[in-house]
Amino acid sequence: MSDGIIYGSQEIKIVDRNTISLSGINKIASFDDEEFLMESAMGNIRLLGEGLELLKLDTNDGNVKIKGKINSFTYLDGKIKSKEDSMISKLFK
Repeated sequence: MSDGIIYGSQEIKIVDRNTISLSGINKIASFDDEEFLMESAMGNIRLLGEGLELLKLDTNDGNVKIKGKINSFTYLDGKIKSKEDSMISKLFK
């Protein structure tokens, strides 16, 4: 990589659009039943859905398992902004 960043490996498995298993997760920045924001070895991730629930969190190995209706899975560029950050920025615009 020319940017000097060393990435780890990551595996993502979605089963029947209602369960997702991820490896390489460094941190869950925020989550609720509609959105998970996570920092991973390959970049920041935003998972959107309905009735999302954290089933497994292994902080040693970086494994996460989430169930619920999965609507989208996106890698984000830049820093993760929590919902509180976005609400505050809207107030001061």
